[in-house]
Amino acid sequence: MYKDKINVNYEGKPAYSIIFDRDFTGLGKAISELKLQNKRFMIISDSNVGKLYLNECLNILRPIASSVKSITFEAGEGSKNLDTVKLVYGRLIDNKFDRNDIIIALGGGVTGDLAGFIAATYLRGIEFIQLPTTLLAMADSSIGGKTGVDFMAYKNMVGAFHQPKLVYMNLSTLNTLPKREFSAGMSEIIKHGLIKDSDYYSWLCKNINNIKSLDYETLKQMIINSCIIKKNVVEADPKEQSVRALLNYGHTIGHAIEKLMEFNLLHGECISIGMVAAAYISNKRGYISDELLEEITISIKEYDLPISVSGLSDEQIYAVTKLDKKMQSDTIKFILIKKIGDAFIDTTVSKEEMLNAIRFILK
Repeated sequence: MYKDKINVNYEGKPAYSIIFDRDFTGLGKAISELKLQNKRFMIISDSNVGKLYLNECLNILRPIASSVKSITFEAGEGSKNLDTVKLVYGRLIDNKFDRNDIIIALGGGVTGDLAGFIAATYLRGIEFIQLPTTLLAMADSSIGGKTGVDFMAYKNMVGAFHQPKLVYMNLSTLNTLPKREFSAGMSEIIKHGLIKDSDYYSWLCKNINNIKSLDYETLKQMIINSCIIKKNVVEADPKEQSVRALLNYGHTIGHAIEKLMEFNLLHGECISIGMVAAAYISNKRGYISDELLEEITISIKEYDLPISVSGLSDEQIYAVTKLDKKMQSDTIKFILIKKIGDAFIDTTVSKEEMLNAIRFILK
């Protein structure tokens, strides 16, 4: 039995486990316990993570697999598209992968989203395993079964819901994560506290030194807490018909900035800016005080995340928010907070409110 494990349900039935470990040595055992051994495995990774962990994972999986293949793509959001999907489809076909075989996503959020989408669509769906190696992927994107790729001006526009068979987290991979990537992951973690758990948010503010120094036990506690929040939300609303939309706090304006900056800012950095903008609207609506707006802004900044952006105009950013896939009948479902830990969906945010918020985060 794994001491640190969370079980996730999907549509009321057990779906998969999230295992938290110090290394990859328990991966083979975890796969065997699911009766997934003696199959063909295709590990999908990017050019950065592949150099660090691909050989180790290949060596661990070979004894339990009928064969193990791998493919790596160029690291970065720019590869999260249908061209990369086509490349991997070709490799799967060349190696005669069928519906009994397994795709393994080794990497961050881009890899997980991309590999999950390929698993969801190849032969109308094959099983896949998530091995997240970034903080953002561990705490957020590897959980819940959202998969997808970017298409033209639209982020994650082409996708599917497809649940993994296993999420196995080697928390020690965070030691090789660039500092900027680690900070970017903290944006989604701070988001979890802001929308769902005031005590957790306070804990994040108090434990900043241990977290930034990568203290293992503190990181484990933090990631488990975030995974529990994400698990509870996706179990309640697996296909984003209601409360799961709360996880989009900061994403409407954040995604617009991400697109306009042509991915020169990381996803988490754009979300942190978007969270400040959403807190600003919450403040102007009278939900949170000036002091709390300042406190949220400072807490984001203390984790080395940006709170503003330059080189863009308010009208530019607003125009791109209208392309957001979360639009419904020409209305944006905007996420606001009434207080720390209490978020809600609002469809009445006006253009002027959004422009004022955007001006607030423009340098």
